[in-house]
Amino acid sequence: MINKEVQSQSRNYTVPLITITLLFFMWGFITCMNDILIPYLKQLFNLTFFESMLVQFCFFGAYFIGSLIYFMISITKGDPINKLGYKKGILFGIFLAAFGCVLFYPAATFSYYPLFLGALFILGLGFTVLQITANAYVSLLGSEESASSRLNMTQAFNAFGTTIAPVLGGHLIFEFFSSPDGSFSAVATRIPYLIFAGILLLVALLISRVKLPSFQMGEEEVVKGWGALEFSHLKFGVFAMFCYVGGEVAVGSFIISFLEQPQIMGFNEIISKNYLSLYWGGAMIGRFLGAISLNQSISQSKKAVYMLGAAAAVFLVIFSIVNLTFSQISFFIVFIILNFIAFFVGKAASARTLSIFATINVALLISAMVNHGELAMYSILGIGIFNSIMFSNIYTLAISGLGKYTSQGSSLVVMAILGGAIVPIFQGYLADQLGVQHSFIIPVFCYLVILIFGAYCTRYLGHVETPESKSGH
Repeated sequence: MINKEVQSQSRNYTVPLITITLLFFMWGFITCMNDILIPYLKQLFNLTFFESMLVQFCFFGAYFIGSLIYFMISITKGDPINKLGYKKGILFGIFLAAFGCVLFYPAATFSYYPLFLGALFILGLGFTVLQITANAYVSLLGSEESASSRLNMTQAFNAFGTTIAPVLGGHLIFEFFSSPDGSFSAVATRIPYLIFAGILLLVALLISRVKLPSFQMGEEEVVKGWGALEFSHLKFGVFAMFCYVGGEVAVGSFIISFLEQPQIMGFNEIISKNYLSLYWGGAMIGRFLGAISLNQSISQSKKAVYMLGAAAAVFLVIFSIVNLTFSQISFFIVFIILNFIAFFVGKAASARTLSIFATINVALLISAMVNHGELAMYSILGIGIFNSIMFSNIYTLAISGLGKYTSQGSSLVVMAILGGAIVPIFQGYLADQLGVQHSFIIPVFCYLVILIFGAYCTRYLGHVETPESKSGH
């Protein structure tokens, strides 16, 4: 039962949703900075691909450790968020992430790779708390039917942060704060991450001043034990999330190195970072479109108009951000059209749309592996727009119908972000052995799992049973 205080609160969640969306933007920006750090630290410390992927291993490994701790507390002591409230949980996550950013200063001062990895681990722990609290909180700010639409909207602004990060962050580290002689120096990361810490603290101050509705459950609903694991779709969803985050992070981590390959484009880091923005910019386009397409309260005719307007507006935003000509990014129009078609074939069904998008990404990855030049480049960059709705759709499908186990189930899904630590490591090893281009076989298997999960949910999720119904209560 939700507290009576909550039931009496206004159902206008616009201000809380805008406030949380700002947070999504910032953590998307800082997360995507890892894609800039990888090639930078690789050259600075003369690392192999495998060693450079320890950046993602430590950052996303923190998601697993943090979520495991949360889950163990929830099954022994009861759900921490239920006791503390979502607002306090969100603020704690922000402070922890800001502390991780501050730790980049000593890491850069001593120019010691393990210290960078330690800072990334703390930063990842902070974002773990945010993933558990903020995603579940957004799903509660309205009806369950529109949860995927809301999450896609907030994730769209998360993707806006990831789109800006390669351009702005790359400029700060590769150019603005780099050594005057053009050589690589760890000190180039000191000021940018102190700035990120300051912005996070300002966001925390804003959230602390905004009245956020409480969604704490009544005491009778605090259930200990392993109840969430009795839902088969949750267990499958955890594995699908592992594969999604692993695939998305692995592709993003290798784009700069992929475009540097002589048989692909032979670009340097300064040029490649702009194309990396297109990869994440595609996710932003797809998430705005997903927020409209998956909103079942909008008629099909209006959806087409709204989606067309949103696609045009976001495309112009991306064009204004990246340092590329229109002819260099015009190929993205083809992917936007294909994205439109995929959404309408999906018919606003989260699971069906998920399977369609995963199928397209498998095809794009295979194209990137077997082709050279611009076709290979376009194929790898197009994956971003079809990654767009995967996180929110997998997340909402996995926790659908969990009731009092929602936060516990959310911690398990967030735990699966471990995929972002494990998959890039495997791809890094394969890149050292077989080359960067052939290493993309790893993400192919990830998207195949997502395809199957979407098909499973399309067929079975309408018949999800709770543990109570299974026991006849």
